[in-house]
Amino acid sequence: MEGTAVIGLLLDTHTWIWALERPERLGAKARKQIEDTGNDLYLSPISIWEAHHLSQRRRLRHKGTFQEWLDAAFQSLPLQEAPFNFAVAREATQIQLPQPDIGDLLLAATAIAFGHTLVTTGAQLLAHPAIKTLRAD
Repeated sequence: MEGTAVIGLLLDTHTWIWALERPERLGAKARKQIEDTGNDLYLSPISIWEAHHLSQRRRLRHKGTFQEWLDAAFQSLPLQEAPFNFAVAREATQIQLPQPDIGDLLLAATAIAFGHTLVTTGAQLLAHPAIKTLRAD
């Protein structure tokens, strides 16, 4: 399609969970971009790790085991892997966040390394000048 650019959207952990479990929590712009089949959706392995910890602390409630929830999640939303690799680790050494959180840091580094737009509600991520972002709510 002429004039239509594919956007690589990296979903942060809460955005991913909202897209699956509570899409009404997403803002109109974020929902439109996530639902646009012309865009590529990416997920970092960090988000799986964070979701597992949310599940263990009962902040992510689901039927069955976490693995069953994860399998269903992968089937319901077309995601590509945004791997944690050397480029991401290198970017992570360059990013300064006011309140360092390892998950936020690695998601930000992933977005930068792959040139993706990070879909997030994280204020420090949204405010960071080096990270392309889209507000999730």
